[in-house]
Amino acid sequence: MQIVDLIRERGPVTVAAFMDLALYHPEHGYYARAAQRSGRAGDFFTSVDVGPLFGELLEIQIAEMAALPQFAIHNSKFDIVEAGAGNGRLAADILRAARRRDRSFYDRIRLHLVEASAAARAAQPSTLGEVGDRLASSGAALPASFEGVLVANELLDALAVHQVVMTADGLREVYVEAAGDGLATLEGPPSTPDLQAYLDRAGATLEPGWHAEINLRALDWIRDASRRLSRGFLLLVDYGHLARDLYSASHAGGTLTTFARHTMAGPESGAGAPAWLEHPGEQDLTAHVDFTSVRAAAEAEGLETIGLLDQTYFLMGLVAGAGVNPNEGGADLKRGLALKTLLMPGGLGSTHKVLILGKGVGAPALLGCSYRMRLT
Repeated sequence: MQIVDLIRERGPVTVAAFMDLALYHPEHGYYARAAQRSGRAGDFFTSVDVGPLFGELLEIQIAEMAALPQFAIHNSKFDIVEAGAGNGRLAADILRAARRRDRSFYDRIRLHLVEASAAARAAQPSTLGEVGDRLASSGAALPASFEGVLVANELLDALAVHQVVMTADGLREVYVEAAGDGLATLEGPPSTPDLQAYLDRAGATLEPGWHAEINLRALDWIRDASRRLSRGFLLLVDYGHLARDLYSASHAGGTLTTFARHTMAGPESGAGAPAWLEHPGEQDLTAHVDFTSVRAAAEAEGLETIGLLDQTYFLMGLVAGAGVNPNEGGADLKRGLALKTLLMPGGLGSTHKVLILGKGVGAPALLGCSYRMRLT
């Protein structure tokens, strides 16, 4: 009830403001109240929850990036920044793989963990354990400047979005207000002209009755990250679509979704008030990423797109290009099953996309882009 009371005090708020409260309020927010939300005991499942293999494969790509002449000269330090790092599980998997495969590369790494949740940040030292010697910083904001690679796994889909609806009278925005003991939605004029401008830049035309989410925060974030990157790469893994597919009849109800105890409630699931208004602060909220707009915003800041492809093909490039044996260390059925889960079409393999952007590194032929540059 705490989030409901906060909205009652404030009056109607945008969906973005509601999500900020429900997810990130320092006392009542979903992410603020626990160090880890994914996995079997959590509410949803990510590639990191499959086991250490995902991080081990990412380490192959990161090591290849660090071996480029721009970074390898004089055995220079190499920053690995993880945004939305949680308790540090993915970073720990990457570091342990680096230490095992190439100690000289491991010794070059400066790790920066970026995480909004104080509870998750507090858990990072114990998660990192013996590889904690590489941790250079941990905080809520990106480093002022870094040179290396920024990894963001399922970060952009968790940023607060505005929701709009097209009506016969033009574009309207969806707002959230307190109604009795719960919450309800209402429509009003757009809170900012940036919403229509976003759709115009994306070439999106909504039909009457269509709902859509607009992630202005994602554009702010990618611009900020691009400016802080002095040289290197942004490696983003998330689920989403190109704008032409996201803003189409196939997603006319919008994509704002909840996850609780591994049960998804999409935009069509609510009877009356949408499902994403229920139990604020107690369930995850997420919306699909518009990769067209994220990519364009990064390119406007001077970055170059090196690859945009399904996670399946990105990981296949790493497996095939590096000659990885998923059963490294002996027959291991668990690792083989983990790889299958990461690659499976219709699951993590095709729902998750990988966007690789570069700055000051040219257009290197990376292993992750060597198998097939395909986006489904």
